[in-house]
Amino acid sequence: MRRRRNWRGAARPRKIDVNLTVPFIGGITGTWVPAKAEAEAAWELYTELISRVSVVPLPPDQGLLRDALTSLYSLFDTTRGILRKYGPDLAPRHRQDDITFGRVAFGVLNTALRLFMTKWHPELKDWEFGRPAGVGPLAHERAWARAGELRAELEEVRVALLELAKLLADVANVAYFFPEPPTPPDPENRRGGG
Repeated sequence: MRRRRNWRGAARPRKIDVNLTVPFIGGITGTWVPAKAEAEAAWELYTELISRVSVVPLPPDQGLLRDALTSLYSLFDTTRGILRKYGPDLAPRHRQDDITFGRVAFGVLNTALRLFMTKWHPELKDWEFGRPAGVGPLAHERAWARAGELRAELEEVRVALLELAKLLADVANVAYFFPEPPTPPDPENRRGGG
């Protein structure tokens, strides 16, 4: 693969194959030839994604769904800020049919996340509103009949955000710092004999 220097002087891939699976909208596929501004914006959004609670698995017995939704919601402002900072260089008209930072950001964060949030934010808020006096937020949230359904969809979004983070790391030409979760041991291999 031919490489050229990026904004830090390190080699940056000339072309990056994109195959993102995006909940609710399908996917984004194609080839991305990132410009300098896109590499810089990719680094900024990558650091935001990789350092949030919304990319960490949320087992049924841990954490609050409200915290995960709040973390996801804050990505809207963060992404809009990055898009404003770099401007039209992230989605130039002459590249409107190409994969660009703007296309990926709007597709993943502004479409997929918006659909997810418009469904679940009011549902959870309604449940939270009915919390009886003397019952803590955690106990009340765990008693919600739809908590498992929200956690399942939250997991789909989390996986998509991790895919996005990996792509952004490639565009920024930096190491992907989020470790893969450990693979649970195979029960077949733990049995004796054989």
